[in-house]
Amino acid sequence: MTQMVNLTIEGRAVSVPAGTSILEAAKAAGVLIPHYCYHPGLPVAGVCRMCLVDVEKAPKLAPSCATSVAEGQVVRVHTEKALEARQGVLEMLLINHPLDCPICDQAGECELQDYTFQEGRPEGRYREPKRFNPVEDFGGDVIYVANRCILCTRCVRFMDDVAHHPILNVSERGDRAVIGKFEGEDMTHPWAGNVIDLCPVGALLSKDALNKARAWELDRAASVCPNCSQGCNIIVEARDNTIVRMRPRPNDDVNKYFMCDHGRLNYRWLNRRDRVDVPMVRQGATLAGCDWERALAEAGRIMNGKRVFVLASPMLSNEALFLLSEIVRRSGGAGAFRVTTGPEAPLPGVEDLSLRADRAANVRGAELLGFSRRDKPLEGLGAGDVLLVADEELVGGDAAGAAKAGATIVVGTTLPFWARHAAAVVLPIANMSEEEGTFTNLRGRVQRFMQVKAAPGFARPSWFVLGDLLGTVGSTVSSSLPSEVFAALAAARQEFSGLSYDTLGLRGAMIAGAMAEASA
Repeated sequence: MTQMVNLTIEGRAVSVPAGTSILEAAKAAGVLIPHYCYHPGLPVAGVCRMCLVDVEKAPKLAPSCATSVAEGQVVRVHTEKALEARQGVLEMLLINHPLDCPICDQAGECELQDYTFQEGRPEGRYREPKRFNPVEDFGGDVIYVANRCILCTRCVRFMDDVAHHPILNVSERGDRAVIGKFEGEDMTHPWAGNVIDLCPVGALLSKDALNKARAWELDRAASVCPNCSQGCNIIVEARDNTIVRMRPRPNDDVNKYFMCDHGRLNYRWLNRRDRVDVPMVRQGATLAGCDWERALAEAGRIMNGKRVFVLASPMLSNEALFLLSEIVRRSGGAGAFRVTTGPEAPLPGVEDLSLRADRAANVRGAELLGFSRRDKPLEGLGAGDVLLVADEELVGGDAAGAAKAGATIVVGTTLPFWARHAAAVVLPIANMSEEEGTFTNLRGRVQRFMQVKAAPGFARPSWFVLGDLLGTVGSTVSSSLPSEVFAALAAARQEFSGLSYDTLGLRGAMIAGAMAEASA
């Protein structure tokens, strides 16, 4: 049984497990103690001296990040003594810090800005010239702006203790100290981009996101990284309906506070310009745009009484895959998918966190919902079957297999070249940044993702389109909301029983039996 410690912080009683730092206990009490070097995913360093607090009966101020709670402790964060100490730390940090806020990518989400505004002096007393160091390319996606660095050493500790790839250090001493890079080394480690998120100021910047947008111009949504089966929790950010950045979102059960560079930088496919944005029906040798009612009616006519073979993408949501599986079940057909693979890249300092070999978000969900994983997925397509291609490409040898189909229906975000000649009906759908839904990661955790931008033209969410398509063959699954489709999925599939959007929240929940699999 965990021993609990009772203490008072800023007049608020709080009870936390023994060994908790005062800084983390203050969070539990709803009090934010200013800090720079501390991060919950890194070893404690205690070098910035920003988190000094007044502990009753203690002879001097204590660094809250490195001081454990004690029974009956009384902590005051905003006493005159503590505020004066933190003000002094801020003044020292600003001595050589340039006034780069108008041009700095970190502006608007900078902890130095926030704490200076909150507790700093109204004006500086330093009149001498500031130190200057040139910008340095650290390799990979990382740029180092030494003038802005406050030497919190978060980046050094991440590379040393989490990535287990020690290539950064504190070079020089005193006012000449900067973050240095060992000779011959670069920030090309698969997880090196996390130092950009960890940096509390604008010293470490992403080349990819450099000067793209200001923090206050971005629309944000909680999501799940779609680029491998790990299912890292992320924040997707868009400007003017274009994805510009993906950042990690904390989840202790999946990715802690981190995400790999492959996931971070592989977002441009969400902004493709060759999107199909209007339903199409074949008229002779060409595909002609039409309204949704006509396209759905034509697709229903084609599928009526026929065996349907579904080639599905493992990037589709659980909701979309469930509706596709219902089409397969009602027609006596079959479904298959294939997965792009690549090398694994684990993060050594975090258990069970890796860039996975399967480069798709919902491989486990596709398998649970009855789709077969195959390198040649069209081998199960019978002569005269209706081929329903759900946001997937036909490549290489697929053409010969597709030729056996009696008719082809395309449900997708883009219009592939082959579909212009072979598709009878094209139904445009939103991609994962334009709709709401869930993915199931490789460990069986079902997690929600949210919409961050609008779909183009007349494209609709995948679950909405497939719900209507299922209705043309006589189904009654309600698909007005993604939560309703998920409720139908949970009722129909034992693995998802007991789950709902409410129980999933933003951290997800395990499917039935997944915990037993993990312990085995």
